[in-house]
Amino acid sequence: MSSGATDKKFSQMVLDADAEALTDSWEALSLDTEYWKLLLRQLEDCLILQTLLHSKLSPPAAKAPSLQSEPLPRLSVKKLLEGGKGGIADSVAKWIFKQDLSPELLKCANKERDVENPDEPREGITRSFPEVSEVEIALGAVPDLLHLAYEQFPCSLELDVLHAHCCWEYVVQWNKDPEEARFLVRSIEHLKHILNPHVQNGIALMMWNTFLVKRFSAATYLMDKVGKSPKDRLCRRDVGMSDTALTSFLGSCLELLQTSLEADISRDEVQVPVLDTEDAWLSVEGPISIVELALEQKPIHYPLVEHHSVLCSILYASMRFSLKSVKPLALFDSKGKNAFFKDLTSIQLLPSGEMDPNFISVRQQFLLKVVSAAVQAQHSKDKDPSAEAANTHWKDLNWPGLAVDLAHHLQVSDDVIRRHYVGELYSHGADLLGEEAIFQVQDKEVLASQLLVLTGQRLAHALFHTQTKEGMELLARLPPTLCTWLKAMNPQDLQNTGVPIAATAKLVHKVMELLPEKHGQYSLALHLIDAVEAMATL
Repeated sequence: MSSGATDKKFSQMVLDADAEALTDSWEALSLDTEYWKLLLRQLEDCLILQTLLHSKLSPPAAKAPSLQSEPLPRLSVKKLLEGGKGGIADSVAKWIFKQDLSPELLKCANKERDVENPDEPREGITRSFPEVSEVEIALGAVPDLLHLAYEQFPCSLELDVLHAHCCWEYVVQWNKDPEEARFLVRSIEHLKHILNPHVQNGIALMMWNTFLVKRFSAATYLMDKVGKSPKDRLCRRDVGMSDTALTSFLGSCLELLQTSLEADISRDEVQVPVLDTEDAWLSVEGPISIVELALEQKPIHYPLVEHHSVLCSILYASMRFSLKSVKPLALFDSKGKNAFFKDLTSIQLLPSGEMDPNFISVRQQFLLKVVSAAVQAQHSKDKDPSAEAANTHWKDLNWPGLAVDLAHHLQVSDDVIRRHYVGELYSHGADLLGEEAIFQVQDKEVLASQLLVLTGQRLAHALFHTQTKEGMELLARLPPTLCTWLKAMNPQDLQNTGVPIAATAKLVHKVMELLPEKHGQYSLALHLIDAVEAMATL
């Protein structure tokens, strides 16, 4: 009886052990299956990425960067797992640099395909983003491959992350050869496409501290030393780039500083992004990503960045228009000078209160120079070919508008700048633009007096420099006071003497509108109307 019970108990134990072993084996098999599923998913991701990174644009679709970047390595699951959170975006950014794809195209490829016309994706791109060039639209399968990569890596290739890595890749390549100004221009374009202000602020700050501020300070001290836009040899010696590249560099610096200011304004309205990872790549390890570093940066000190932006605008204008007799640092007092080139997140003692009138006078003269040079560059019949060449990589600014903005920061009367702008337009014969610009002027009485002189210069040129018989007969019939006044005019101050008399007649009537009847020059303006109308009949 006892023996039978023992056998039964032993049999039960064997059965339990078999069942437990079977359960363990099933669990192990299930784990193996999950592991293989994960590995297959990783291999699939790797294949899609590898296909994208080894696709090339058929010439002449792409303007390959002249600087030879490192060849793209072959990918593997192991490499991606060891590349850190930014490894995937970094690989794609290097490929984008080699193909020189525009930021707009990356945005287009992220758009959902047109469901009704899946075979015509690039027409949709053209409709939505007309600024993308026809050359970029003819890219074959590249937008489709990008779109597929976005779907496969929704976290790693999220647009802000990708733009951040592209921004960094381009500035790194520019730093290797600063003569390639378009690399820095492209880097700033990617920076401006970053939508989250926290990421944008961090990337801009890292770019400034790592690559830009040292050259920016060198350019400032060089220009202050020579007192004008420096020659090519000096630029190469002190800043490490040509004078043309330096001009573009300063334009890019200004874009970066203004982008930082805009990002700082909207920081409080937008949450810090959460950087997710795809399920298949949760075990990734490696270096910290560019975006993670960007989010660790402190907020900028807005007034200090604005202060640097003003200096950058002054340097940029001086180089852009080859201005002479300009010492940039002489436009600032000791507080202003001491605050330059400091950490943009630090609190610095900045100029405040009323500025010394001598500083104001020097600043005003500089801004008037900028406006004159800008109008001449825009309307001169003989444009400087070197200036045109320097302007190929970056969009030119609205310089008169920038001068008015600078006037606010430099405590200069913005109305003085606006009146000067109107006068320069009329001096160059751009009467229609001048008439439009008059609406922005506050003190129209002072403006009318200035335009009256300009009208006199036009008439003096027509009467005294052409020396026609009819003109001399008309001159004899004019009131003596008007003749004396016209003889005192200097037509050489005019930039364009070939303005039709009908345009001058319109200008005189505009002056009459602006002058009050009790003004001392009102009667002179009346005589001018008679003289111009008489000349129109000759």
